[in-house]
Amino acid sequence: MLKHRGFPGRLPGTDFQFVIRRENRKKGATPITRRERFKDRRPADKRADAGFLSALIAQFGEEPFPRGNLDAGRLSWLIGREVLAVDEFDPADYDQLLQVDMAAAEAGFPELFVQDAPPAFDWDDVDAWDEDDDGDDGR
Repeated sequence: MLKHRGFPGRLPGTDFQFVIRRENRKKGATPITRRERFKDRRPADKRADAGFLSALIAQFGEEPFPRGNLDAGRLSWLIGREVLAVDEFDPADYDQLLQVDMAAAEAGFPELFVQDAPPAFDWDDVDAWDEDDDGDDGR
């Protein structure tokens, strides 16, 4: 499983995680399943979606990227809309290539694309995974 170095581990000030530490070798990758975003979702959940999408755009832009250690639960809120599979979709593959659909991202989260506005999320100030962290904490 590829670890995306420099990608934020969570939404700042919350417990909304964006990445996982290690792959599940017994059961395999948690499948990504499209989740419906209803209008009555909590504001914190909406902000977590926006933060995760913002981090994806900051890290990868429009380029394809492997799923790697990105959290399946977080991806499930965006898959099939702002994040699309490249080629045939395998929801339980750590190597699945994904890509941000910038047009859909702007339509779904216009606040992330406002010109001359301060950034919605300052990813330079967030603790990302250490370059030396191999995810093995001895357990």
